[in-house]
Amino acid sequence: MNKHVSGIDANKLDKLAQVAIKVGLNLQPGQDLFLTAPVAALPLVRRIAEHAYKAGAGLVTPILSDEALTLARYRFGQDASFDRAPSWLYEGVGKAFAANTARLAIVGDNPMLLAEQDPAKVARANKANSIAYQPALEKIANFDINWNIVSYPGTAWAQQVFPGDAEEVAVARLAEAIFAASRVDRDDPIAAWAEHNAALAQRTKWLNGQRFSALHFTGPGTNLTIGLADGHEWEGGASTAKNGITCNANIPTEEVFTTPHARRVEGHVSSTKPLSYQGTLIDNIQVRFEEGRIVEAKASRGEEVLNKVLDTDEGARRLGEVALVPHSSPISQSGILFYNTLFDENASCHIALGQCYSKCFIDGTTLTPEQIAAKGGNKSLIHIDWMIGSGEVDIDGIKPDGSRVAVFRKGEWA
Repeated sequence: MNKHVSGIDANKLDKLAQVAIKVGLNLQPGQDLFLTAPVAALPLVRRIAEHAYKAGAGLVTPILSDEALTLARYRFGQDASFDRAPSWLYEGVGKAFAANTARLAIVGDNPMLLAEQDPAKVARANKANSIAYQPALEKIANFDINWNIVSYPGTAWAQQVFPGDAEEVAVARLAEAIFAASRVDRDDPIAAWAEHNAALAQRTKWLNGQRFSALHFTGPGTNLTIGLADGHEWEGGASTAKNGITCNANIPTEEVFTTPHARRVEGHVSSTKPLSYQGTLIDNIQVRFEEGRIVEAKASRGEEVLNKVLDTDEGARRLGEVALVPHSSPISQSGILFYNTLFDENASCHIALGQCYSKCFIDGTTLTPEQIAAKGGNKSLIHIDWMIGSGEVDIDGIKPDGSRVAVFRKGEWA
């Protein structure tokens, strides 16, 4: 196997494939695998398939996307087509998940792909896709199966992250950043992940022992109280899906997270990093919450798309996740803005608009949707993370009796 694939270290790429299968998915013998990836990521797709079959996979079924094909739709597609999505495909994916097929997503597309396209068409296409994907997304959001997301350094993405570099240099730099964040630059990445998961487990254990009723965030442009759902449970690192398989859904991951109470969020908050959403950059987000709902939203860039997202459905203006990440996380310290939520959310505390995770409740796997809603869990077609943490943000945990415990000071665990 040659050492470099267009500036990408082939040995580390192979280790990333192994980590995706053994740590990310913990793929079981006989288990099928459904994966999606950009065409550019074929070198990683091939290695993942190889390691999946070595691990005893049943069938590996990939679906590839292409940036030029996506743009062709926006340039030449009939207007009515933007209100449609291939529901037949998602129904099939939902059936696969119901049959215990594992799910892997490789991300690596140009985050600004749709920046020049009509925001109304982008919003319509996103909404149609969210509706069609719902039967499959529910299996992911409810953690029915083991799933995982990893990244590949696509050329356009690399040039977005490192705009001053020649193409091959940018790709090589992004590849090394991905490998470092994913812990595959170590001699034994699987052992490194075991150690990291143990550290995250200690954080969740402490938070679950505190039983806070709310978190209070303060910092520049931020004074926000996030009520936590009744019976919420903190999660982080490896966790066990309903099918009994322990996996790491996100590689990389530095967060511990739980479910906010959808009706108990008050105050205002400012984003600390741009949000790259479906090819649009949304920057300097400022929102105000009343009784859990965003009643005012502004952005210096991408405001039109942000407001269309918030109008997706009733739950889109409420929170489905709050996550704690220290400012000293390796991704934050790299100083790189990835324009990719998988990485940028692991550089900073963040909140997510939309759908909550049922696993973030005590005995969440046994709760009905109605019980989750009664405890304050949010329901929506969307789940969009955006960053609100920095080295200037403090967080207090508020107990049911009103007493306060320091959780973060100046962006670090207190």
